[in-house]
Amino acid sequence: MHEIDAEAVRWREGTGDELLVVMHGIGSHEGDLFGLAPHLPPELTIASLRAPLPYGGGFAWFEFSPVDSDDHELIDRSAASVLGWLDGLEQQHDRVHLLGFSQGGAMAVQLARLAPERFSSIAHLASFVHAGELPGDAVLAAREPRIPLLTTIGDLDDVIHRDKIERSTPWLDAHFAVERRTYHRAHTIVAEELADVVAFLGRV
Repeated sequence: MHEIDAEAVRWREGTGDELLVVMHGIGSHEGDLFGLAPHLPPELTIASLRAPLPYGGGFAWFEFSPVDSDDHELIDRSAASVLGWLDGLEQQHDRVHLLGFSQGGAMAVQLARLAPERFSSIAHLASFVHAGELPGDAVLAAREPRIPLLTTIGDLDDVIHRDKIERSTPWLDAHFAVERRTYHRAHTIVAEELADVVAFLGRV
């Protein structure tokens, strides 16, 4: 079973009772997106996780595929590890938000598909939705109000395949309360995007 390394989690204590779980992209690590922490709302406690699978010089949540795959085994095992880690926290938070970049964004959506009543918002950055249908998808679509989700992409992004983006766009619209932003950038996070993330988290 995949497990989240609790010793590797990077923490920032917030002033409120809400938790933001941060998940990096493939080949990266828990310290990468943690660099955003000083810019994010101070009310949020932030936990930046390390993916459970070694990948190159970093880590991954599931195997890389340039094209769509509806094999949920690895992503579901990683999502189950995050849910198990959340269950084991000494402090349980009133609300839990998710922020993921690239593979981490796909993980954030997958977590909501597996536990559709558990999460309060998602920042889905430079990412996609894993293909296929899950039992929780219908619950997500029927939830009132729907989970707010900010999804971003760059018009120069050559990492996330266009087929994945085109398939993910209507799927997200059918299951979440979506805010969508496009930036003139490649597969990275730019200042304008960070400002939009901060504003989104402030609203939710």
